[in-house]
Amino acid sequence: MPGERLTLRSTSEIGRFPGAAPPTRVQVTIHNENEKQEEGGCRRWFRKICPCCCKRKNSTSYDVTDKVELTKVPAPTPEPTKPKPENGERKETEGVELSVCSVDLLSSGLGQNRVEHHTDQFHGDELIIRRGQTFQIEIELNRPFSAETDKMHLELKTGFLPKVSKGTHVIIPLVEHLEDERWEAKITEQNGTKIKLSVNSPANAVIGLYGLSVITGSLKDEAPTTHSSSKNIVMLFNPWCEEDTVFMDDDDQRKEYVLNDTGRIYYGTEKQIGARTWNFGQFHEGILEACLFLLEKSDMPPSGRGDPVNVVRVISAMINAQDDYGVLVGNWSGNYSDGVSPAAWSSSVEILRKYHSSEGIPVSYGQCWVFSGVTTTVLRCLGIPARSVTNFQSAHDTDVSLTTDVYFDENLQPIDHLNGDSVWNFHVWNDCWMARPDLPPGHGGWQAVDSTPQETSQGIFCCGPASVSAIRSGQVYLKHDTPFVFAEVNSDKIYWQRNLDGTFSQIYSEKKAVGHCISTKAVGSDERDDITQLYKHPEDSEEERIAVETASRYGSKPDVYSAPAAEDVQVEVKIDGEGPRMGSDAKLSIVMKNLSSKARRATLHSQVAVMHYTGVLKNAIKKDQIPVELLPNEEKTIEWVLPYQQYQNQLMDQAALMLTLCGRVSETKQVLANQTSFRLRTPDLKILPLGDAVVGKEMSAKITFTNPLPRMLKDVVFRVEGLGLQKGHEVVVGDVGGHSTVTLTEHFIPSQPGPRKLVASLDCKQLTQVHGVADITVLEQ
Repeated sequence: MPGERLTLRSTSEIGRFPGAAPPTRVQVTIHNENEKQEEGGCRRWFRKICPCCCKRKNSTSYDVTDKVELTKVPAPTPEPTKPKPENGERKETEGVELSVCSVDLLSSGLGQNRVEHHTDQFHGDELIIRRGQTFQIEIELNRPFSAETDKMHLELKTGFLPKVSKGTHVIIPLVEHLEDERWEAKITEQNGTKIKLSVNSPANAVIGLYGLSVITGSLKDEAPTTHSSSKNIVMLFNPWCEEDTVFMDDDDQRKEYVLNDTGRIYYGTEKQIGARTWNFGQFHEGILEACLFLLEKSDMPPSGRGDPVNVVRVISAMINAQDDYGVLVGNWSGNYSDGVSPAAWSSSVEILRKYHSSEGIPVSYGQCWVFSGVTTTVLRCLGIPARSVTNFQSAHDTDVSLTTDVYFDENLQPIDHLNGDSVWNFHVWNDCWMARPDLPPGHGGWQAVDSTPQETSQGIFCCGPASVSAIRSGQVYLKHDTPFVFAEVNSDKIYWQRNLDGTFSQIYSEKKAVGHCISTKAVGSDERDDITQLYKHPEDSEEERIAVETASRYGSKPDVYSAPAAEDVQVEVKIDGEGPRMGSDAKLSIVMKNLSSKARRATLHSQVAVMHYTGVLKNAIKKDQIPVELLPNEEKTIEWVLPYQQYQNQLMDQAALMLTLCGRVSETKQVLANQTSFRLRTPDLKILPLGDAVVGKEMSAKITFTNPLPRMLKDVVFRVEGLGLQKGHEVVVGDVGGHSTVTLTEHFIPSQPGPRKLVASLDCKQLTQVHGVADITVLEQ
């Protein structure tokens, strides 16, 4: 009915819309045809006084009671087939008003509907279907249905004040033949009073929670009767349906980007790429309810939920709590005492369930990989193919110049208050897959969407969906938020020096500074897939330069490329192997190349600063001046060292540092500039499964950690979780001495067969980003 809030029923309180009205109770009244025969008043009085002496004409007896409590409606016993009445003979059911006794949505998790719609992995027994595909229901009537005298149709309603004109009140007629792209129902089986319907939905149907009603009546225009199903229907997007805008034609990709409930998220630096396992858990108990709650809380009109562009944009805004009390509170301060450290999360499940059960109180805290992991969960749950994507050396353009600007004073010292643009060591966002009928042809496919609150878009902290193909070609005028994402992956870094009159001159342009090793988990394996070529043309190619210059014409500094700088000396910073490790001296190599046939001299100013992974510098901890003399065509390597004692008390969450080099060649006045971010590698948790992995049989796993620091770690906490293995929980370890080893043994009973992952992470103030994973194949009993 108008204004009624639908509720997805669950066996636990998690999964209900908080504050919603309970499911409607349906009072079923059973009428017996023989009771409609008239009888005299004296006979009725006598039958009440002595029912045993004055029975009705049929063989069924009734007890007269003051109160009848109906606990369950028994299935009617099929009546034997009766001969067809002769002409003029009165049919027994003539004059009986057709009504519905019960509706079976055939919603079992292992039933035909759920299996065919690829929703059998969801918990619960609700009917969860995908649009653009037929589903089956069964209806029990009070008498056989006759197409010659009876009429019937179905109605679906979603949202508040559902309207036919908005697609939120759907009237489904009975037809003889089903056709695609429309709401229709057809009787496929009829056995006595029971009929089976095949129901078809269009591929652009509104997604969400629907209430179902069956309306029956007579062709004689008598007043119809309505039966409302006690169970609701959940409609999702359908990547298996060619007519759905989220259609994905590769089955392996659908398995990865829709059905896979675990994944990998990458972090670190381009030369030291780290990976962590993330439990998306989109099929976990309570997650579908939480995602539907998120749609409802967004205040997006239900009529807009048929367009994945709208849905993705709203989800991008609702994952962060910046301006709409969304799921996660962002925190880059390093102080997480009143919440959970972003580095401690390894699953979306706890976050979404906590947000839902608290009726929408934002969860503390998240950073970019957490925002991305939760976004992947929600989009996959709703049926939109999605993946988490990491961009290394990710620019943050604050003035829509489509360049990353670095300002120096007259003495080549950074002007901190002007350096608002930054380059993050890494940034994690999402790709989602859909057609884009709102854009020119050729811009469908992968779309970038970013839930981390950085800049506002149309007044709201959201970003995307932006066509990846438009980003690649520099077509930044195409919606949504394409300029911002383009700058993240392909902006040039422009160095400016202040003149004596206060103006600035461009002194150097670094064309390969941002957008490196763009990474996502490979399809069907845990390997890293480099997708940089999807976001940008090869560096220095003519296509790449055209894309950059095309984009810049739509920025706030369209003339920045008018004066190229001369170059015959190059400077580069190299990291050996996997790079420096936490607890040891950090050693890097500065490589200088003289490309000319003449000698060159320069003085390099070096500064290393502690940095948030977002590119925001905390403070400089070491400065040097390095004189360099280069012979003609010489290449020289300079060893650079940062002692452990200088950084041990300075590091932030990601143990990230930024080395900035700047100088001028004496002979040519060429400016040399380079910025290199690096991190200090942390150890992994080692997880060793013990015993046979069998459903219902206890097994264990040994988790080992060695403190790499020569100092004590305070208040160490482990977090352990495995979908289908063990619920997420914390283990408080306490203090761990310098270079000490901790061993933790977990005991658990696997509940689901197949390949599973046991994930663990360590959290403490002195050391973060410590985690591990073990692959466990669970067998059936």
